[in-house]
Amino acid sequence: MDPGAQILQLNCPDRVGLLARITGCVAAHGGNLLEVNQYTDLASGWFFARLAVAGVAFGGGEFRREFGALAEEIGGEWSMRPAGYRAPTAIFVSRQDHCLADLLWRWRSGELPADLRAVVSNHEACRDLAEREGLPFHVFDFAADKKESAFEEVCAVLDTLGVELVVLARFMQILPGWMCDRYASRAINIHHSFLPAFVGANPYRRAFERGVKLIGATCHYATGDLDAGPIIEQQVSRVEHYHDPDDLARLGRDCERIALARGLRYHLEGRVLVHGNRAIVFRD
Repeated sequence: MDPGAQILQLNCPDRVGLLARITGCVAAHGGNLLEVNQYTDLASGWFFARLAVAGVAFGGGEFRREFGALAEEIGGEWSMRPAGYRAPTAIFVSRQDHCLADLLWRWRSGELPADLRAVVSNHEACRDLAEREGLPFHVFDFAADKKESAFEEVCAVLDTLGVELVVLARFMQILPGWMCDRYASRAINIHHSFLPAFVGANPYRRAFERGVKLIGATCHYATGDLDAGPIIEQQVSRVEHYHDPDDLARLGRDCERIALARGLRYHLEGRVLVHGNRAIVFRD
């Protein structure tokens, strides 16, 4: 994509002629449409759009003022950022490193347009992996009697680093509600289950006991309600009758890696619009 392009997002109540007004405003300011995604949810009467726009004169203050006035008139929420923007990001992990290793490889190869600034953990297990990539590795004590203060210390570090996006790559700690609110739609979690089934701990053991025929993983935004945030991406793998709980965990790890990497990339590329407890995802 043109490195000078802008990603424009809008969601608002649906009405006739919306797309024409949006694209007309873009054209009037010299914008050339490179990609247009739009969707109307008939059940709620809500309109969603993502546009990739390029143009020498496009994206200046005059356009922002005029488009802001249009969005206010139609009761919408909107945002615009450069297509090449790399969100300052921190990855949170515990002992298991498969998701972290996968994200670091994708980041290093250019698949993930993120500005990785740190890895945060409650264990030392992943230090070597992070530091090999030149990333600072911060360890905090999340013991029950220190958990609240530990999260406060974490947020202080994130503020110092200018982190905007948090990725919970099998962190295995529950974020407090105030932190979920602070990073609303900016804290991405991978749950090792196909939500809404098997919420919480030990989902593979419970899936095995239930005799599931599909195992999966869910990438979603973290909210104050455990494992109940807007779903960005899901991945599944078929389970055979001879698979034991260890096999399910192995299959699940593959699902976790893929679901988290895809969900994170969709977010980084501005392809996700959150409305209530739903995530509208314009996949590439």
